[in-house]
Amino acid sequence: MGNYLRNMAKILKSIGDEKRLKIIKMLASNADEIFCVSDIAERLGISQPAASQHIRVLKDIGILDENRKGFRVFYTINSEVMAEYLKEIEELFTRAFEKCPYNFSCADCPYHNKCQ
Repeated sequence: MGNYLRNMAKILKSIGDEKRLKIIKMLASNADEIFCVSDIAERLGISQPAASQHIRVLKDIGILDENRKGFRVFYTINSEVMAEYLKEIEELFTRAFEKCPYNFSCADCPYHNKCQ
């Protein structure tokens, strides 16, 4: 289908995990606090390796930023990226209900050039 849909699928898959959603909620709603892997693991009741894996997925799509202080790494939400993803998800759902004026599949339609 194209890079746009592939990218959206990756984003939705990355945030579509309950633990990752909890990490996003924890960091976004406590912006005045700082959290390292062990803090996140403890609050979620999971191991540090499991927390690290979830953090890596969120970092890969740009939702989390890291700040090193000595030997520890602290994580924060990248609110600009979150806002951009919200806009893209809203656009994705809006487009889902638009009828293509050319009656093509998205793979062939010049009207839906973002799908290409």
